Amino acid sequence: MLRINKKVEYALMALKFMSDEKTQGELASAREVCDKFHTPFDTTAKVMQAMNNSGILQSVKGIKGGYILARDLNTLTYMELARILEKKMGESLCRGSEGNCELLKDCNIAAPIERLNITLNQYLDQLSIKQLFDMAFNATPYQKQTSFHV
Repeated sequence: MLRINKKVEYALMALKFMSDEKTQGELASAREVCDKFHTPFDTTAKVMQAMNNSGILQSVKGIKGGYILARDLNTLTYMELARILEKKMGESLCRGSEGNCELLKDCNIAAPIERLNITLNQYLDQLSIKQLFDMAFNATPYQKQTSFHV
């Protein structure tokens, strides 16, 4: 099961909100995102600042300041966003930053799990945020269940 950390979730929520509910050039503040989705302010603000620092958002300073989308969501991939926000990337269940799994030497599924990890990472490296949103919100129920093709 693919696990998405909270920072990526908050970023996706903010990006979806900004792309759907804000007109081009209309500002969104971290407070507005927090109030709409009941997310913690500190984490949401840090996520939006990280997206600003990486060029996904552009900040406007001042009392009525906030953020605007600075990047087309067709050009931002899921993995790019995740790499900006997550500390541990590219780890598999078998090999991680804290060393190899203790069962790796005798494991009979290490190779298929490693291949699955590579395949998923390749897919997520090509999946744009716009495609992700379209796939989830514009598909029929059947398409939602069968939309993953590698």
